Amino acid sequence: MKIRVATYNIHKGVTSLRSTPRVLALKKAIAEFHADIVFLQEVQGRHDRHHARFGQHKREHRVWPETAQYEYFAGESHHSAYGMNAVYDHGHHGNALLSCFPIENSHNHDVSDHAYEQRGILHCVLETPAGKIHCYVVHLGLFEGGRGRQTEQLIEAVNKSAGHGEPVIIAGDFNDWRNTLSDRLRNALGVTEVFDGLGPRSPLGDMVRSWAGRQPRLAPARTFPAALPWFRLDRIYVRGFKIDNAQVMAGPIWAKLSDHAPIVAELQLA
Repeated sequence: MKIRVATYNIHKGVTSLRSTPRVLALKKAIAEFHADIVFLQEVQGRHDRHHARFGQHKREHRVWPETAQYEYFAGESHHSAYGMNAVYDHGHHGNALLSCFPIENSHNHDVSDHAYEQRGILHCVLETPAGKIHCYVVHLGLFEGGRGRQTEQLIEAVNKSAGHGEPVIIAGDFNDWRNTLSDRLRNALGVTEVFDGLGPRSPLGDMVRSWAGRQPRLAPARTFPAALPWFRLDRIYVRGFKIDNAQVMAGPIWAKLSDHAPIVAELQLA
């Protein structure tokens, strides 16, 4: 069974400057993924101030939707689940999953490392024609020590809920710009990052490393900032899948929608 997946940090559906809504444009962009499963981070579940300011805006592209963002993006084509992480007086935001397959159940794991940065891992079990698939939507913290502890909690959650070799997709914003977490996830969970799974990106470079007795260099794609991607923050890890293709959706259009560029991957259930 072929599955197309995407991961995208949408920056709460607003621009970095002046917090102008981009929700309608994001809905259209997410539809362009043609993805069966979409992993979303920084999704606004509720924001009373934006709703009061933009709810009846004269310009359609600036209108704030009546429903939560994850419900708005899911529309009629996808099911949705939401993990509320950060809560404040005028609203809340967190991670979300959109799935064309029924979501059997979902659970949000609080992995906040300190009081000033609320983080979570949203675990969803999908019912597909080929059986269950475990999906984990991830948004890790800004500090390296905290990310390490959150990764250990992720490993524990996956081993407890999908510890018998079931197919797994872990995707999101890892904030792991030095790529210190991938080896830990590979060794503990048997996962493969989608760009690593596509094979060498530079045959000449791999040949030189082979002559020097070194392993091939594994590195996720650059996704941040979206205007000129340089940092490797966003990832898709899989277990039980063959990776057919993966790409970063970069360019001027994507740079206007969020500070992160999305990743889209095509998988086959092994």
